[in-house]
Amino acid sequence: MATPKTPAPVTPDALTVPRKEAPEAKTNLIGLTRPALREALIAVGVPEKQAKMRVGQVWQWLYHWGVRDFDAMTNLSKAFRATLAENFVIALPEVVTRQVSEDGTRKYLVRIAGGHEVEVVYIPEEGRGTLCVSSQVGCTLTCSFCHTGTQKLVRNLTAAEIVGQVMLARDDLDEWPEPGTGTGDAGPRLLSNIVLMGMGEPLYNFENVRDAMKIVMDGEGIALGRRRITLSTSGVVPEIARTAQEIGCLLAVSFHATTDAVRDVLVPINKRWNIEALLEALREYPKATNSERITFEYVMLNGVNDTDEDAHRLVKLLDGIPAKVNLIPFNEWPGSAYTRSSNNRIRAFATILMQAGYASPIRTPRGEDIMAACGQLKSATERARKSRAQIAAEAGL
Repeated sequence: MATPKTPAPVTPDALTVPRKEAPEAKTNLIGLTRPALREALIAVGVPEKQAKMRVGQVWQWLYHWGVRDFDAMTNLSKAFRATLAENFVIALPEVVTRQVSEDGTRKYLVRIAGGHEVEVVYIPEEGRGTLCVSSQVGCTLTCSFCHTGTQKLVRNLTAAEIVGQVMLARDDLDEWPEPGTGTGDAGPRLLSNIVLMGMGEPLYNFENVRDAMKIVMDGEGIALGRRRITLSTSGVVPEIARTAQEIGCLLAVSFHATTDAVRDVLVPINKRWNIEALLEALREYPKATNSERITFEYVMLNGVNDTDEDAHRLVKLLDGIPAKVNLIPFNEWPGSAYTRSSNNRIRAFATILMQAGYASPIRTPRGEDIMAACGQLKSATERARKSRAQIAAEAGL
């Protein structure tokens, strides 16, 4: 008869051992649309009948007066303020560095969750001020003339991280009205316009960009009208109609070439949606949004896309589209394979467009001394240098 084995010592089942639950992270109120904020407040006990009113109150504190402390929201009861503090946070990205150009342009290096960084640029002009906002960490488009495009895509920004850039700039400009001040009494805007032209392709992060812009456009908060917001795309054709329907802002297109052969190199997304497909989508955009016209961004590259023949081809391509063309002198950066067209060549190109009836302003480069100009953005921690020869080889030049 076999000797019975000594039973193995009993160990507690891991599933039955009581363990301390990690505290749930509080929800960030920044970046929540009105419907999402309503649901979040109901979830923490706000009666549904009060929810619309409470959303309006919190919204005004966050986005009209820029208040970040629940205790300072003085028209809310102490009990409700305590509920907010227990369940929510008001969190913005962190400004790591702030540089000011000789021309007054400000560039902010902003750190977001995960330690990643993006750049944001504020450009003051007479009677207005434009904030250039990023939508992704890095960029997936690899446009060969663009310094930002040499940084690989890390991730999309959240709606909170996008609208947070606007709020940080208003902080720096000291532009929040005093609590109790109405929207119409706030005075002239230092930050009057937004362009989604920073790091990344906005239409590859559509939902977060849309939600952030809905917050920015809301009349009871930051209150910038849709014609004060311009979204710049390199040509993500399927999302263009959706932009018209769900955002309705002005549209700019990084065009930069008049033949598919050249655009395939400068803007590689052209290999997926070529010039013909892009222009077909753009013809419908002004009708869908009641926009006045589409802006075509055209960087002037010496010997690449700046001939008279290019200008005449561009006129033919734009036929039937209400458009203006921003001619952008190329902003050089370390390792670039390109050089800027001469002033005479740019003026000759502009003259052909103007004679055909298209406004064609030549953009004055801003913030070049702090690498804040168009195409120069690249977060400091990701500023790995490539040689001119490497970039030329990758671009097939």
